[in-house]
Amino acid sequence: MNGDIRAGVIDVHAHWLPRDLLALPLGNPLGGMNDRDGELFLGDIPLSFPTAAMTDVDTIVADTLKAGLGARVVSAPPFAFPVHAPAEADDYVTAYNEQLADAVSRTDGTLVGLGLVRLDDVAAARRELTRLAAAEGIAGVAVPPVVDGRSYDRGVPREVLGVAAELGLSVLVHPMQLPRAEWDRHYLVNLIGNPVETTTAVAAVLLGGVLEELPDLRICFVHGGGCASSLLGRWGHGWRSRDDVHRGSTRPPAESFDRLYFDTITHDPEVLRLLRAHASPDRIVCGSDYPFDMAQPDPVGYLLEHGIDAATLEENGRRFLGMKPADASR
Repeated sequence: MNGDIRAGVIDVHAHWLPRDLLALPLGNPLGGMNDRDGELFLGDIPLSFPTAAMTDVDTIVADTLKAGLGARVVSAPPFAFPVHAPAEADDYVTAYNEQLADAVSRTDGTLVGLGLVRLDDVAAARRELTRLAAAEGIAGVAVPPVVDGRSYDRGVPREVLGVAAELGLSVLVHPMQLPRAEWDRHYLVNLIGNPVETTTAVAAVLLGGVLEELPDLRICFVHGGGCASSLLGRWGHGWRSRDDVHRGSTRPPAESFDRLYFDTITHDPEVLRLLRAHASPDRIVCGSDYPFDMAQPDPVGYLLEHGIDAATLEENGRRFLGMKPADASR
């Protein structure tokens, strides 16, 4: 990443979208985002937080400092991922990435950006990723876990990871709340859907041998990696027992798991403990999901209370972003 950031714990998982892009990319079925008397809505669904918390850089910076963070990494909300009509989304993607670079450059290292990218066309993705790699304050991209029923073990999504690794860009994998009929009540599209989407992508990366092909890839899975920690033993058993499971990778999934980054939004100290038992201690990074309703309200305090020190969190965040260690950069 070009440039440096403020000292302190880095929250790698927060969201920003400028007001003029609230309509979302063409083809989006959700009706766009809109402001109603200072509150943000997705179509007719209230999102339960002020519009300024998503759109106003000064508000986000103030909330970042209030939370005791050194810096916050902002990316588009998942509704803005250009997946519904990607061939028509180039203007939206370019506009977002340009405004993101401008926004973070005005925050004196408090905000870092993760841009948008198409996942249907490698040439288009390379053009945008190359621009992002040259932009001040941009560390990489945020992407969905599943695209058109596929994840990162095959096709264009896997090739895009290769371009990101080649350019030294970080990748944050964020679920989209894909609808399913059985999840149409009780907010299950989020409460179950988000971790299941993320878990699918973790499995695809591990069992697809992605890290064996791309050893320099820095990829982070949010919400504590979904259910992946609790399923790692099952995946390992399948890898040892079935040809169709292990033919895509040369290492059992547990041996590659510790090369993935995970944020800390688990909502349960025992789940955080399980994640820490399987993930590498230098790959666990602070996350908040600011400003959404499922956000961790005190991301730093939660982690300090449960035994992860601030210096480790800062160094892990810098490592994920491709930055020099704190002592070397100051």
